[in-house]
Amino acid sequence: MRMRPTLSWTPPVGLRPGTTDPEPVADALRDGGVLVLSGAGLSTESGIPDYRGKGGSLSRHTPMTYQDFTGSAQARRRYWARSHLGWRTFGRARPNAGHRAVAAFGRRGLLSGVITQNVDGLHQAAGSEGVVELHGSLERVVCLSCGTFESRHAVARRLADANPGFEPVAAGLNPDGDADLTDGQVGDFHVVACARCAGVLKPDVVFFGESVPPQRVVRCREMVEEARSLLVLGSSLTVMSGLRFVRQAARAGKPVLIVNHDPTRGDEHALARVALPLGPTLTALADRLDIPLGDWAAT
Repeated sequence: MRMRPTLSWTPPVGLRPGTTDPEPVADALRDGGVLVLSGAGLSTESGIPDYRGKGGSLSRHTPMTYQDFTGSAQARRRYWARSHLGWRTFGRARPNAGHRAVAAFGRRGLLSGVITQNVDGLHQAAGSEGVVELHGSLERVVCLSCGTFESRHAVARRLADANPGFEPVAAGLNPDGDADLTDGQVGDFHVVACARCAGVLKPDVVFFGESVPPQRVVRCREMVEEARSLLVLGSSLTVMSGLRFVRQAARAGKPVLIVNHDPTRGDEHALARVALPLGPTLTALADRLDIPLGDWAAT
């Protein structure tokens, strides 16, 4: 029997409640050497929903798994139809105040690095440098046969040419760029193949049930070792891909701070969880530390 990946987590009884005092985060930033680990909750203010927050997409949508994608042509047709439509909205998303604050902290030299579980590229768009994309990026597509990479924009043009008039109305958008479509709306959507070898194309992202590339994990572990503290922004830490770095930091005696409205699977390892909205909280922290957000603040 195929095991489904962990998609949910139930907070244990007696878990310490969150605080509304962001001062522990401010203290960590003042000390410098902060490693940021961000999740889907940081991008919700850019119009990209998260998985598990209030109204999160898991309440209506089961994400595509690697096993389903590679094992079924029909699953790939369904995925690419939904992703092709969702990309039109997803690709237009812009950084919000939270992304701009993280970039500003980096410019001031307060951060040792940024690891993101997001695949939207919004940290880089806000000006953050050296971002490690733990789960990859929707900006790239890879051939599973020959390993050739192609830009998502090029693949989107080829999909549009192969599916003229494909304009269904989606019920919603998901953090992985999928639009919610029925099987009837997907219809006989035509999937394009690798332009080099006619192999199967897949977005260069880590699907549920797929492992993060080992060399990427090694790099992230090195970043945790080099950091003075770990600041988690907008992640429930339900899946091990992010939680392992929280556990690593805690074992090393490094302070772990979390800004997330809801409880997370890493709360037991954290010095504090600040239960406040990300954008306003990070903006207020930048103001408290006298750090301007830059030109993005006016857009």
